[in-house]
Amino acid sequence: QVQLVESGGGSVQAGGSLRLSCAASGTDFKNTWMGWFRQAPGKEREGVAYISSGGGFTGYADSVKGRFTISRDNAKNTLFLQMNSLTPEDTAIYYCAARRPQAMGTFFSPSSAKYWGQGTQVTVSS
Repeated sequence: QVQLVESGGGSVQAGGSLRLSCAASGTDFKNTWMGWFRQAPGKEREGVAYISSGGGFTGYADSVKGRFTISRDNAKNTLFLQMNSLTPEDTAIYYCAARRPQAMGTFFSPSSAKYWGQGTQVTVSS
């Protein structure tokens, strides 16, 4: 059974930083593209960042470029999202996701995900 478990969320003031982690089990992690998504109240879930299976290719939403960094440790089956210079607009539930093996191209669309974590709340106050 595949499990993705996020951690590291919390409440911070604007300008602060958080590091999210996603521990994966029951999946071929090292051969799976992974991504971070977020969903704010009243909004659709959106892709934030993704990373190729080997970690050599990444992509970011325009809204987080230069502030967020996605990375992975395949030896520990763990995905990370370093978030710096946080703003209130970053407030959301953050989810990690594993891309479907047959999906191609970028991993910004929730429809490309095969597995989801339960999410972790990030709240940024002004």
